[in-house]
Amino acid sequence: MISPTFANQLRTPEDRRTFIERCAKISFGLSVLPFFSRVADAAEKQGAAVPNAGLPGFGKAKRVIFLELAGGMSHIDTFDPKKGESKGPGTPIPTRADFQLTSYLPETAGVADKITVIRSMTAKVGVHASAAYLMRTGFERRGTVQHPTLGAWAQHYLGGSHKTLPSSVAINRSANHGNGWFPASHSPLPILSPEDGLMNTKSIESEEVQAKRAELLIALDAGFGKKAADENVKAYNEFYDTTFQLMKSTDLKAFDLNSETKETRARYGKSKFGQGCLLARRLVENGVRFVEVSSGGWDMHKTLDDSMADRGGEFDHVFATLIEDLEARGLLDSTLVAVTTEFGRKPEFVGGGRGHHPLVFSTVLAGGGVKRGYVHGTSDAKGYGPEKDPVTVGNFHATIAHAAGLPVEQEILTPAGRPMVIGNKGKPVLGIFA
Repeated sequence: MISPTFANQLRTPEDRRTFIERCAKISFGLSVLPFFSRVADAAEKQGAAVPNAGLPGFGKAKRVIFLELAGGMSHIDTFDPKKGESKGPGTPIPTRADFQLTSYLPETAGVADKITVIRSMTAKVGVHASAAYLMRTGFERRGTVQHPTLGAWAQHYLGGSHKTLPSSVAINRSANHGNGWFPASHSPLPILSPEDGLMNTKSIESEEVQAKRAELLIALDAGFGKKAADENVKAYNEFYDTTFQLMKSTDLKAFDLNSETKETRARYGKSKFGQGCLLARRLVENGVRFVEVSSGGWDMHKTLDDSMADRGGEFDHVFATLIEDLEARGLLDSTLVAVTTEFGRKPEFVGGGRGHHPLVFSTVLAGGGVKRGYVHGTSDAKGYGPEKDPVTVGNFHATIAHAAGLPVEQEILTPAGRPMVIGNKGKPVLGIFA
C-alpha cells in the first residue's frame, strides 16, 4: 500500500516516471525504457481539445522522417547558390530539375526532380540551442514550458501508430522528452547508436520468475485498488503489460540493422547519420510514424570548404540514397522526408567560413504529396533575407502537419490552461503540394 506521504512525493510526472522504471527494474529485472507504455496516460492530464475542427490535412504523408542538421547549414553553399561576393568555394551545378545546387551536392542534384526546396525560410533566433528547439517544436522557448514535437502532436490526434512499437523515435540524440505537455507515452524513444539499436530488451530473469512476480504484484494491487481506486495502480500494471508485450514481440527486429543486406548497409555508408537514415527507413516501413535523425558538425565558422567536402559530402550521399531507397520501395509518396537546420549562414565569407544567420535559410521536403523538382520562395541576390514568399518555422511545421492529416487550426488546452495549436498558429504552405 502507498502511504499518503509517499504519494505526495510522486506529484510530478518526472517523479512518477522514475518510480515506475525503478519498480520495473527491482521487481522484474526489466531495463527497457518506458517510452512504449501508456503509463502516463492515467497518471498525467492530457491537453483537452477545444471545440474547433479547423482545417484537416489531406493526410497523404502516413509517416515522417525529420532530418536535423545541427549547427546551421549554409544555404548559400548547399541549396541556394549565389554569385558575386556571397559565393563560397563551391560552384553552382545543374540538377535533374529546373534549379541549381552547389558542387558539394552532386548526388542530391541527381534526385532534385523528387524534392521541393524552400529557399525563403526565416526566423529571428540565431543561438544554437534556442534555434534547434524552435526548429524541432515550431515554438520559441518560453521559460519552463516544454513544447511537443510533431510526433507527439500526431500521436495526440491520431493515436498510436503501432500495437507494440513506439509512434516516435529519435536517432542520434538524447530523449529531450519531446512530448512537451502531452503524456510521457508521447515522448520519442531515443536511439543513441543506430548500430546498437534498441538496447536492454532482455530481462535478467527467466519468464517463470517474471510470471510469479507479476502474479504477486496483481495480488498486492487488488486490495489497494479497490480501496483507493487510484488510476496510478492501473497505469503501473499497464506499464508492465506493455513492456512484456514489447519484449516478446518479433517487431523488435525493426531496430536490428543486421537484418539488412551488406550491400544495403554499404549504400548508406558507415557513418551514424547514414546508418541512422537506414534505421529510419526500417522503422517507418514497420509502422513507426515519426522518426528524427540528427547529424552534427554544421557550425562552419572556419574551414567551410573542407567541412562541406566531409560533412556535406556525407549528407549528400545519404540523403540521395534515402530518397532513392524510399522511391524504389514504393514508400516515398506516403513518406514525407524533411531536411531541417537551425539557421543559415551569413553572406559574408570571412576567415574561410560564415557566421550564424537566421534571417533566411533553406529547408527541403520530399515525398508525402509535395511537388517534385520545385523551388518555393527566393532569397535576395546576396542570400541575406527573403525576397519572395517567406516561410516561418511555424509555417513549416504546419505544412508537415497538414501533409500528415493533422488539424492545424484546432486548439487544445494544455494542463496549464493555455490554448495551443501546431506550429504556434503558423499556416500551411499549400503551394508546395502537388
